[in-house]
Amino acid sequence: MPDYNHEFLEIADIVPAFVPVDMQTAANNGQWVGMKNINRLLCVLLKAAGTAGDNPVLTLQQATSNTGTAAKSLTFTRARTKIGAIASTPQWTIVTQSASNTYTPTSAASQAVIAIEVQATDLDLANGFNYVQLSVPDTGTNPQLGTAFYIAYGITYAQSVTPSVLA
Repeated sequence: MPDYNHEFLEIADIVPAFVPVDMQTAANNGQWVGMKNINRLLCVLLKAAGTAGDNPVLTLQQATSNTGTAAKSLTFTRARTKIGAIASTPQWTIVTQSASNTYTPTSAASQAVIAIEVQATDLDLANGFNYVQLSVPDTGTNPQLGTAFYIAYGITYAQSVTPSVLA
């Protein structure tokens, strides 16, 4: 049941993974986000149209610290996409794939929003893996603007100031 007694940012947080950048210049590694106090994390890439064939590869990893200690793959099977003129693409498309820690949409030449949801239970919590990172390696040789962010929700203890998910 949704919590209608709290403002959104009392039970959720929005955290930049990486700020807007030309994704073809280098690897675009997002911040590590801790999931100790949250149930779900939505990893989102928002990108401009680029050149056909320079598709972004969204990659998820998990680690034991906010510096990426012992980083390893975080596999998932679903992504949601809006590819094309974003303002006129109201519906999400659900993409199902074999378990992998990467997803490559065929969206290089189009605007796109790509979202991958992670539940805390998807992580190797028994071995101390409770940090998540979204990254996008460089997209090729042609310019392609993009930014990524996280929406952390299901915060364990609702409060007027959300706990840091970066510590």
